[in-house]
Amino acid sequence: MSSSNTLNYSCNQKLGEVIDNYKDTRGNLIPVLQAAQDIFGYIPKEAMVTISRELKIPCTEIYGVATFYGQFHLEPRGKNIVRVCEGTACHVRGGTKVIDEVKDYLGLKDGQMTTVDGAFTLETVACIGACGISPAMMVNDKVYGKLSPDDIHTILDLYREKEGETECIA
Repeated sequence: MSSSNTLNYSCNQKLGEVIDNYKDTRGNLIPVLQAAQDIFGYIPKEAMVTISRELKIPCTEIYGVATFYGQFHLEPRGKNIVRVCEGTACHVRGGTKVIDEVKDYLGLKDGQMTTVDGAFTLETVACIGACGISPAMMVNDKVYGKLSPDDIHTILDLYREKEGETECIA
């Protein structure tokens, strides 16, 4: 995802339509933030400012809600979300080596969690509920188990970005 998404007229227009639909609805902030994230792939600062202005909710309150709930992301995320399990079963069976291989293969360095091309975001999670097939990881909604570092290239290559990416997620 590029930061140009925040300036994309089509995305901003969609956000405006969502805000108009929720303007007079009690408890509108979370659904509007969810929609903004669906539109942009994350919640850009500019979207929070627009939401604040249109719903007459202070930016500090919007930021507080967006940072309180784990479902919201304030930084661009990759098109594909890779979740590698760090639970006990996965850890004992080599999960750390899987994480290291994912980072190496995607070129993630120094705390970076999203690839430069915006194709992947890596998240380490406490458990994905696949202990019987550990070590395990998910790419988007698909679970992969009984992994070794050698499996990572083949799996992630299935998700490499194709040409013609659109500017707006929704």
